[in-house]
Amino acid sequence: MNELLMDRLRQVAEEKSDGSDPAHDYLHILRVAKNAQVIAAGENGNPAIVIPAAILHELFSFPKNHPESPRSGEVCAQLARESLLATEYPADLIDPICYCIAVHPFSLGTTPDTLEAKILQDADRLDSIGAIGIARCFSTGAVMKSPFYQADDPFCEEHEPDDKRWCLDHFYKKLLKIFDQLHTLTARNLATQRTAFLEGFLHQLRQELGDIRREM
Repeated sequence: MNELLMDRLRQVAEEKSDGSDPAHDYLHILRVAKNAQVIAAGENGNPAIVIPAAILHELFSFPKNHPESPRSGEVCAQLARESLLATEYPADLIDPICYCIAVHPFSLGTTPDTLEAKILQDADRLDSIGAIGIARCFSTGAVMKSPFYQADDPFCEEHEPDDKRWCLDHFYKKLLKIFDQLHTLTARNLATQRTAFLEGFLHQLRQELGDIRREM
């Protein structure tokens, strides 16, 4: 890959993410790019497609509670195309990169057709689980002003998860489902410990909330 072009794309991504919430800031982009690099190496994906897609995948995002949230990837892909053209990125790689970005959002529910798009989905979803995933979950909840959990049913045992209302519901709506939806063996290997961390967090929280209930 041409490092001068990559530096230009990183500059675009950093500028666009300035002021973003912590769950979708430039540090998130760097983590996803690193995940993508590792997965691409393990799965023989094309880094000249995967890495730019990871760097540019957050140029635009509707708020998570916005009705058009599933269209975030589509809008982002168009902005990415403009940036790639402006930096004179190889023309034959622009469509594959933009496709990766267009289909990456979890809320879209799309299974990609290309290996590189599957790698970007996996790389992005890895950043949603584990310790950093928990931090991102509650950071997003703070932006949305959502309570940590539903007081009468914190662990979604009696209600359908609604992560637009309660932070903890996001574990049951998305996070605990990610492992089974990953496309690549490399990503699943990376996700094993992170998923166990999510489960350990819920176990500890259940104990703490149980103590509160007994005291009351």
